[in-house]
Amino acid sequence: MFLWTAFVFGLLGSFHCIGMCGPIALALPIHHYKGWQKPLGSFSYNAGRIFTYALLGTILGFIGQIFRIAQIQQILSIVMGIVILLAVIIPFIFKSRPTFYNPFYSLIGQLKALFGKQLKKRSFSSLFGVGLLNGLLPCGMVYLAMAGALATTTPVNGAIYMAAFGLGTLPVMFTVPLLGNFMPLSWRNAVRKAVPAVVIIFGLLFILRGMNLGIPYVSPHVSEGNQSIEACH
Repeated sequence: MFLWTAFVFGLLGSFHCIGMCGPIALALPIHHYKGWQKPLGSFSYNAGRIFTYALLGTILGFIGQIFRIAQIQQILSIVMGIVILLAVIIPFIFKSRPTFYNPFYSLIGQLKALFGKQLKKRSFSSLFGVGLLNGLLPCGMVYLAMAGALATTTPVNGAIYMAAFGLGTLPVMFTVPLLGNFMPLSWRNAVRKAVPAVVIIFGLLFILRGMNLGIPYVSPHVSEGNQSIEACH
């Protein structure tokens, strides 16, 4: 559902993610490769990231399926939309990072140690492994995409949803290891400023989806008996 939203969200969010994932991408040992090997190395890294996203989406889609069976999928969609909106509003109000982010610092330290071991191997498989680990880094953009995957109805839908998000990040994150920070800082800042607006639209779409308004593709009708969404013609 809303796969185009996931892709666009990933595309815009990738400029935000350069701040955390950019240093890792720039440190990839691909500069000793020649010709087609360099883009293949960058692809291996990004394939690992997208694989991790899809795996997380599979798990969250399975959880979402449980909610569907319990016939509270619409409520879940509305709740996820509210959570997404709060993710924009709360940092804007308090202008600081909440303290509950602190436990993630330990996880980041452990992942960095694993990154170092993989980077020393200098192989395509190790680049894929770096991507796998990179997909586990704490990231607000990924968490919001995961909220969307949770609101899907099956593990397959969840995996496809997160894969679409990952593919949205691909143009930027594939290019960074090859060309470095190729975009001017002013451009990146402009895109970052647009991200909150996209996130708000993202949250509103989930709220509308759960309201059962009968709007094709945006808020399709859901029958009360089996919580199935009517096909949009």
